[in-house]
Amino acid sequence: MLARATRRYSSKIPAMGSRSMSTYSLPDLKYDYSALEPTVSAKIMELHHSKHHNTYVTNLNAALEAYASAEAKGDVAKMIALQGAIKFNGGGHVNHSIFWENLAPASAGGGEGPSGDLLAAIEAKWGSFDNFVKVFNAKTAAIQGSGWGWLGYNTESKGLEIACMGNQDPLTTLTPLLGVDVWEHAYYLDYLNARPKYLENIWKVVNWGDVSGRYESAKK
Repeated sequence: MLARATRRYSSKIPAMGSRSMSTYSLPDLKYDYSALEPTVSAKIMELHHSKHHNTYVTNLNAALEAYASAEAKGDVAKMIALQGAIKFNGGGHVNHSIFWENLAPASAGGGEGPSGDLLAAIEAKWGSFDNFVKVFNAKTAAIQGSGWGWLGYNTESKGLEIACMGNQDPLTTLTPLLGVDVWEHAYYLDYLNARPKYLENIWKVVNWGDVSGRYESAKK
């Protein structure tokens, strides 16, 4: 049994000037570790969620606590030094919390494909859903080292965009709708170094209902 999160997930990290720091918790999954097989194995899901994501949460809380202590002491140099850890671990928490909700087993609609306004927007931008997947996979496969491929919504242009972020940098220039993790810990046990094969298969478990919900919220 996974530990229940003690607070609702938020994509916002507390402002640096805040003296009251929140404590973040590992969010529950809405499905079993084995539910995404064979696309993603239970072993990878267990390690990815309970070990990797949990480490980001633990380190984020430690960094925020240290930041609050440094702020109380007026230690600006220490506050500046901690911002890298807050960005990396906070980004890891934000990114993974979206990622888990972006996925679903076939029994819960995973892989069914987008519909309605989201599908129309994808087709208007990329010509077809298949071409969108082709472009997304090509850009994401080309990320050097570790990072994330994103489908995001531009609130200024009112359109969809594909963006790639390195490491655990969170997507802040667009509203994140769908993120695909291409750190090796997300796929190596199943696909070894075949990142393109992992990207080809991940669409079989994408929860387009969740992505569509984010899209509708972003447009408001």
